[in-house]
Amino acid sequence: MSARSRELHVTAEARVRAAGQRYTSARRQLVEILDRAGSPLPLPAILGRHGDLKQSSVYRNLAALEQAGVVRRVITDEDFGRYELTEDLTGHHHHLVCSNCGAVEDVDFASGFEDTLEAQLAELAERTGFSTVSHRLDLIGLCRTCAAASA
Repeated sequence: MSARSRELHVTAEARVRAAGQRYTSARRQLVEILDRAGSPLPLPAILGRHGDLKQSSVYRNLAALEQAGVVRRVITDEDFGRYELTEDLTGHHHHLVCSNCGAVEDVDFASGFEDTLEAQLAELAERTGFSTVSHRLDLIGLCRTCAAASA
């Protein structure tokens, strides 16, 4: 296990314990699956990556990990959410969300754009009296495959 992976599990375990829960082997497996995924995963994909996990158990464990601040749910137009590790564990990024097939891709913007966006959001927050904690930017549209199919 790499030093980064060990650190991820130490942090995840501390957060889960702080939420009054145990960091079980099933929760550890879910963190590993999401860490290796590279993009938010829907429940069927999570189940497909580890056949011995039961759907009801995965839902319960994802909810516990979400409550502990280890996992976050990415909302799409699909009937189910997609899950990924929280940004403070993986790094700040945004998403491209396909409104047709539900695919979600992580994307990073150039630092100049991110700086401009942060400045605009700070100005908006100041103008409205809003206290900003963070931001999320999800671009909704058609992925390359769906766009090509509809052309």
